[in-house]
Amino acid sequence: MALEIAERESDGVTVLVLAGRVTLGEESNQLRSKLKELLAEGKTRLVLDLADVKYIDSAGLGTLVAGYTTARNHGASMKLANLTKKFDEQLHITKLVTVFDVYNSVGEAVKSFAQTS
Repeated sequence: MALEIAERESDGVTVLVLAGRVTLGEESNQLRSKLKELLAEGKTRLVLDLADVKYIDSAGLGTLVAGYTTARNHGASMKLANLTKKFDEQLHITKLVTVFDVYNSVGEAVKSFAQTS
């Protein structure tokens, strides 16, 4: 299953709803391109909704880390929401949970921007 990315705005925050797989190849490239496009448009508050992501491999994790780093380098913030149990476990095993801001819902992630502004 390919990666589908739907974009929407919520209180001035860009929310990317991801569905499918984030794996080596086209899916990772697609996500990387989308993040770069948003940053080029001046979007600085990003939330990735991962509720419908079925599988993330190591390349997908690398893409998320690269996206996070690129966002930071552009003065932007990228937060993760709605992690599946399996992906949450992956983040804990790899210690990446200490890198990302992770929220139980998109609403919580969006609200967190208001608290830091």
